[in-house]
Amino acid sequence: MIRIATWNVNSIKAHLASTLAWAKSEKPDVLLLQEIKCLDDGFPRMEFGDLGYNVETVGQKTYNGVAILSRHPMTVELRALPGAAKEDEPARYIEALVEVPGESKKAKRQVVRVASIYLPNGNPSGTEKFAYKLAWMGRLIAHARDLLKNEEVLVLGGDYNVCPTDGDVYDPEGWRDDALCRPESRAKYRELLYLGYTDAIASRHPEPGNYTYWDYQAGAWTKDHGLRIDHLALSPQAVDRLADCGIDKRPRGKEKPSDHVPVWCDLEI
Repeated sequence: MIRIATWNVNSIKAHLASTLAWAKSEKPDVLLLQEIKCLDDGFPRMEFGDLGYNVETVGQKTYNGVAILSRHPMTVELRALPGAAKEDEPARYIEALVEVPGESKKAKRQVVRVASIYLPNGNPSGTEKFAYKLAWMGRLIAHARDLLKNEEVLVLGGDYNVCPTDGDVYDPEGWRDDALCRPESRAKYRELLYLGYTDAIASRHPEPGNYTYWDYQAGAWTKDHGLRIDHLALSPQAVDRLADCGIDKRPRGKEKPSDHVPVWCDLEI
C-alpha cells in the first residue's frame, strides 16, 4: 500500500513547519507540492531529506513552483508541460516515475507515474489570463491522453484551480463568473476525466462540501466558505488499486496555515 498526497503549501518557506509536521505525522510515500514559491536551490531539501524524502523541484522566485517528494527512488521525466509557447513558462508542472518496492523480497518493484500540477488561476474571466488557463488545460488534456497509452498506474495530482460542480463551492451563484467556476473551466476538467481518468475524491465522497481551500479573508475558514479545487486524477490502472482517499482538513485549523489542505489516496501496490 502506498499513499500519494497533494498539497498547495502557499510558500514552503512560510509554511515549512506545518508541512514538515504533517509529512512526519502522516508519512505519505509521495507528496506532491504546489506554490512552493522559491527557486530550486532555495527549497529546504535537507529538512525533508531528514524525514526520508528524495526531492525534485521546478522552482520559480516568489511565484508558482512545484515539487515531488518521494520515500522511494524516482526519476523525473518532465519538468514542464509539453507544448509550451515559450521556454520560460511559469513553473507549473513536474512528472516522475516512482519505483515502489514489492510487499516481499520476491515481489517485483511497481512503477508509479505521478505529476504535480499547478494550473493557472485564470482570473479575471474573459481576459488573456482566462484564455491562457483554458489553453494550458488543453495542453494538459493532450498530454494526459498520451500518458494513458502507457497503461500505467498514474496519478495527476495538484491544484487544478477548478471547482468541478456547484457542490464544490460554498456559494455557487456568487462564484458563477469566477474563472474557477466558469462553464469553460469545468468543461475542460470534464474533458480530462472523459479520457478515462477518475477524480478520486468525487468517486468515493460525492457529497457536496468537501472543500480543500478556504480564503484567508472574511473568516472563510470558520464559516466553512470553501472550495474544492485540489484534485487527484487517477488512470484506470490506478483507480483499480484505489483503497481509500480523503481530505485532511486539520492543518487549516492550526497556526499560520496554508489556505489549502492535503488531499490523499491509498493505492494497493
